[in-house]
Amino acid sequence: MTIELLAAAGAGAPSGAAMWMNLVPIVGMIAIFWFLIISPQMKKQKAHQQKIAGVKKGDQVVTAGGLVGKVVKVDETFVELELGTNVRVKAIKSTLGDIIPPGGSPAND
Repeated sequence: MTIELLAAAGAGAPSGAAMWMNLVPIVGMIAIFWFLIISPQMKKQKAHQQKIAGVKKGDQVVTAGGLVGKVVKVDETFVELELGTNVRVKAIKSTLGDIIPPGGSPAND
């Protein structure tokens, strides 16, 4: 009878190896999310920040709101855009969506 009690008590207690085996799938899922989702997104965000930091006078840009304009003045935080003849707006530099390469025409021209 004592042997039966000891066997039942030993079967109910999880061993150290069994606990580690339960954590392996969770760690694997975290690694998959990191390499497939988080890491590429961080690289894309860093590249965008570097591109926006390199904006200079004369560049044609698209704002996050979809406005296309030519950069007239660049400040540390702001850019002044010329949207049309005698139409200038001041935008926050971080809201620029993209820089149109030279020779590229915006969709509304």
